[in-house]
Amino acid sequence: MTERLTHLNAAGQARMVDVSGKNVTARSARASGRVLLSADAVAALREGRIPKGDALAVARIAGIQGAKRAPDLIPLCHPIGLHSVTVDLEVQDDGVLIVAATRTADRTGVEMEALAAVTIGALALIDVRVEEKTGGKTGRWVRP
Repeated sequence: MTERLTHLNAAGQARMVDVSGKNVTARSARASGRVLLSADAVAALREGRIPKGDALAVARIAGIQGAKRAPDLIPLCHPIGLHSVTVDLEVQDDGVLIVAATRTADRTGVEMEALAAVTIGALALIDVRVEEKTGGKTGRWVRP
């Protein structure tokens, strides 16, 4: 292998890349993902019939928070000055498309923050398609 992985030292051990010698430049990234949902869940989103409120607004805020917390969630991710995060959600016939865009002026990119925004935003939507749960006043529930 002629190229070596940047997050490994010469002994093959994980390390945080030293970016102190890099120039501060404007950087941006965009990531996307999809949450596949049943036709009933899509209809509930479109009709605003989610019992816990506006699931898309919650997912948008969760995505933004996820981008801001990327260094806490992803090992070896640099903490950076995150200057902009947008999370757009589009209800489609088979689920929800999530697109996150991140911007900074720093020494390293914002790809991980964009990916974290999509992932955490998607996690906030899964309550519309729980497969099984136990506890609480309803006890055990399994999707039919």
